[in-house]
This record gives sequence, C-alpha cells and structure tokens, in this order.
Amino acid sequence: MAALFEEIDSRASALGEISLRRRRIPAFGDRDIYEVKLGDEYLMSSMFVEAEEALSTLGLAAVKGDKLSVVVGGLGLGYTAVAALKDQRIADLFVVEALDTVIGWHKDELVPLGKILNADSRNHYVLGSFFDLGTSPSTGFAPDSNGKKFDAILLDIDHSPTEFLNAANAGFYTTENLALMAEQLKPTGVFAMWSQNLPEQRFEDLLKTVFEKVDSHVVSFYNPFQDGESTNSVYVCVKAA
Repeated sequence: MAALFEEIDSRASALGEISLRRRRIPAFGDRDIYEVKLGDEYLMSSMFVEAEEALSTLGLAAVKGDKLSVVVGGLGLGYTAVAALKDQRIADLFVVEALDTVIGWHKDELVPLGKILNADSRNHYVLGSFFDLGTSPSTGFAPDSNGKKFDAILLDIDHSPTEFLNAANAGFYTTENLALMAEQLKPTGVFAMWSQNLPEQRFEDLLKTVFEKVDSHVVSFYNPFQDGESTNSVYVCVKAA
C-alpha cells in the first residue's frame, strides 16, 4: 500500500519555504494528491482541478483563429497548461512562473503532469513575475518577444481578485495595469482568470473598463468532504477589435 504522506521536496524561495508533498486521503480512494505549501499556507493542490482546467477550456473557447500564441500565468501543478495544450490550435504556450523551484519540479518530472509538458514542443517555461511582465508591454511575456502579441492570457495565481497570494499583487487589479496587460493581446484577444470565489460584481465592473465583453462562469465540482458541490469561477474577457 502506498504511504499516506510523503514530502517529495522542500526548498527555500524568495517568498519563503516551499514544499512539494504527496498524500493519500481516504475520501479520494487510491488517487495520489499532490500539494504545494508556501510556509504554512497551501499554495496549490491536485485535490480539485476542474476549475483550473475550465480556465483553459472556457478561455480558449472564446478565442477565434488558428496558430494561437497563449500565455498561462502561474504553472501550479500544470493542470491549466495541460488543458490548454489539448487545443490543437495552439502553436506556442508560454507558462509564466515566478518560482524556479516549481518549474524545476516539472522539468524533473517530480509532479505527474511534468512529463506531458516536457514532451510537448509547444510548451515553454518562462521564469518571471506574471505581474511584472504583464505590466511591461515593451518587455512582454515571451523571452525576446519584441512586442509579441498573444491570442489569450490565462491567469491563475491569486486566490481571487481580492485575496492575494502576495500582498504586492494587489496593485495589478486596476484599470491602468489591466490595460497594460491587454496591450499584449491581439485585437479580439481573450483574458481569462480563475477565482476560488463566486463572481464579484465589483471586479466585473473593473474588467469592463478595459475589455469590450466580460462573462463570468461558475464551475461546480463534487466535494467529498461536504458530500455535495463546491464552486469556483472563471472570468472571460474579450478585447475590442
């Protein structure tokens, strides 16, 4: 029988001690649950991934055209990136991650989806802050991009538009900085974002100051701890032509 708990790796990072763990939880049967902790805070988990995958499927469903160049903000455990690569229209995927340790876990295939991402030549890991690169159009998300424009930007870093992984991220959620990020989108390009909470009207109103169309989707999934449904949400925004 597999061990109920194993710490796979633990390292210091710019944000604090970061650790990768694998555990078995009786409610999930013989499925391995991978989780990442930053200090005492749970950063990411493979326990519930439906909304992370929906970030890609819902976001890309709003994108027109072929040979797409797409940015994923936040590598996490790879679920959003792998879901995006299932869209055969994607030519290049740039996964921006601020922690080199998290990229290393994928490159070394210490997490299950690392093998899939490493085997797909469309996937590119980008070490850097999404928020710094997103508000610097002259630098851009892609290395040596020379002002490259993208068809979609998919963001899953903060817990919600008002609950931040790092307090410094709060400054991104303004008309000015969202507009700077939108400069890196092509006309009719899509910005989509995950939130652990239900859609927030105040944030929808903020998004409408930058994007022509804003839709909010509630993603439901079964939660065995509650013996019922839990929900996350995905905002999908379309830039004007």
